[in-house]
Amino acid sequence: MTTRLLVKSGFRSAGGIIGAGFDDMRRARSVRPGDELHVESEVLEVRPSRSRPHQGILKDKNDDVESERSAGAGVRGHLIVRRVSTFQEKHVSKPGSTVAIRGLAAPADRVRPRASDSPHHARSESLTDGRVLVSRTALLEGSIARTLLGLAWPVLAVLALQTFVGVAETYFVSFLGTSAIAGVALVFPLFMLMTMMSNGGIGGGVSAAVARAIGAGHRADAHALVLHAVLIAIAFGALFTVAAWLGGSAFYRYMGARDETLVNAQLYSNFVFAAAIPGWIANLLGSALRGAGNVRVPATTTAVGAVVTLGLSPLLIFGYGFVPGLGVPGAGAALILFNIAAATWLAVYMRSDRSPLRLRFARVEWRLFRDILKVGSLSAVGTVVANLTVVLATTLVAGSGPDAIAGYGLASRLDYLLIPLLFALGTASVTMVGTNIGAGRHRRARKVAWTGAAISAVITGAIGLVATLFPEAWLHLFSREETVVQIGSAYLVRVAPFYVFTGLGMALYFASQGAGRMTWPFAAGVVRLSIMLVFGGYWIHITHGSLAGLFWIVAASQIAFGTINAFAMANLLPFKGGSKHARYRP
Repeated sequence: MTTRLLVKSGFRSAGGIIGAGFDDMRRARSVRPGDELHVESEVLEVRPSRSRPHQGILKDKNDDVESERSAGAGVRGHLIVRRVSTFQEKHVSKPGSTVAIRGLAAPADRVRPRASDSPHHARSESLTDGRVLVSRTALLEGSIARTLLGLAWPVLAVLALQTFVGVAETYFVSFLGTSAIAGVALVFPLFMLMTMMSNGGIGGGVSAAVARAIGAGHRADAHALVLHAVLIAIAFGALFTVAAWLGGSAFYRYMGARDETLVNAQLYSNFVFAAAIPGWIANLLGSALRGAGNVRVPATTTAVGAVVTLGLSPLLIFGYGFVPGLGVPGAGAALILFNIAAATWLAVYMRSDRSPLRLRFARVEWRLFRDILKVGSLSAVGTVVANLTVVLATTLVAGSGPDAIAGYGLASRLDYLLIPLLFALGTASVTMVGTNIGAGRHRRARKVAWTGAAISAVITGAIGLVATLFPEAWLHLFSREETVVQIGSAYLVRVAPFYVFTGLGMALYFASQGAGRMTWPFAAGVVRLSIMLVFGGYWIHITHGSLAGLFWIVAASQIAFGTINAFAMANLLPFKGGSKHARYRP
């Protein structure tokens, strides 16, 4: 039935096929009428024939992989195929490409292929096809650095665009005055808490759970995890909206906002968090797709949204024609429109046949919530701790006045601009580490972790060096006020040289997510917060020290965060135990 399903599907390698024998044929379990067969055919090797120049030898494998019921069949064969011209080469199956084919087992050994079994619906699952899953073989056996970068670059390119939009939005707000910049700067840590929690915290748990399910061959669970992610998104989004609306004013006042700065902070906050639920849904659906190796659809969604937001923000902030200028809230209104549009588009896409993961009805099971939350909950608390560190630093700075808040806010915004880079490489690491852990390949998972850490450290270190040498180049994009620039420069000169530790620590943080072991990254975050709370609080409130000294304490907290994560990974602590579902079929 497996062979017949392949023939019925219309899948052809090159211009014709002649069988040249089998290396292996197995059937682990019986198949009963009504069972769904999911056959995955992968080209392993293509080489020219020595005796017949017009022909070649193609080696492939065809496996029944788990869908609703694992059939456990497999065929390894050799095929003689016709060689083709360079013009035709793009249509030929190449090593590493796979085709996914589904059908139903019927009585009397009759296979009835569904509509998706036709040649028009056979789908290539290669690294270059953003619509479908990255080849599982590439994740488990391909070049680590090349696969990491292949997964990361679409995310990085689009997040770089989104970052540019964020910088442009800050530029637009700067025309409204220092109090407007300070108000937005006070909201930024809380907004980034939600963004980091939905993408890197709970979102990381979703990506890791999907990757481990696919690595272990549990495709039905991978699909069901999507619905569970949406339910989690609704709960967390509602929590952020209610908290911001009811407690935002008191929170910003505690951070030092007064008078016009407080008014701007409250207005911006109310708009930004009005669409928290669709924002969470969009981020967790994107995380699920990234866990399956599909990075282009979430990236494209973000790119289109960023471009639209770039056009809407100045229009809504300043107004034009019949559109009234909203001031600071206009930036938040543009974000509302983007969140709603992104969530709607991703939901529609994941209901279609083009998506490798389907958003469909599934039985709600606590074990699937647990798969997400056992990593996501601790990661989410870790993001809370990370943002509490920023909030604490902002609060300590706020005692020096609005100019200090503005200078620190503009300088520390560069810290946040590292996040797109770290997130892009980190999500790639989550996918690769999770898939390899699910398949029981722990040694390769550790190599993936260290490779991602090395790449992140080198890039963030280079950015830190430039910021240290030329701090005014960044700050003058937003302000020319002497006091604001002096305070911002003092921060960058002391903190930016140690961005390398931030890059190292965050890369290993994401790798630990993929491994499903977050204790040590969480501990590193707690130590970072404790340094700011104890030493920073003592320096400002007891000794009444300078801002320059506080910024050295910020740098020390970054060094501790990166060092602890590196120590844990060097001693293999995040990989103790492993996945109970570990299973790899080469």
